[in-house]
Amino acid sequence: MLSRLVSLRGAPKYLRSDNGPEFVSTQLLQWAVDEKLETVLIEPGKPWQNGTNESFNGKFRDECLSMEWFRNRLEARVVIEDWRRHYNEIRPHSSLNYQTPHEFVGNLTNELTSEARISSPYW
Repeated sequence: MLSRLVSLRGAPKYLRSDNGPEFVSTQLLQWAVDEKLETVLIEPGKPWQNGTNESFNGKFRDECLSMEWFRNRLEARVVIEDWRRHYNEIRPHSSLNYQTPHEFVGNLTNELTSEARISSPYW
């Protein structure tokens, strides 16, 4: 999933995470090195250092994980992917002026294209 996001949106300069078990994975660390990403770890006991992530985790838990009882990994994968798509494509976000993330990116792209046309002598 991270590779797909990097190919669609470009690589971030930093990958922020807590010191959780995901960084035990040598494959994830190797992926970050291959993508030339620096890691920034959140200090233990200080979740406010990444409030956006903590907010997302709460929504994911409340709106998806707490509502389901997964019988197997395949079912979990399907349900979580459906929720992810809903979260990104259908569900409005108050922090994005009640647009979906998909609409927000599209509007931002349109704005940047319009600004480029206005400022470019070649348009």
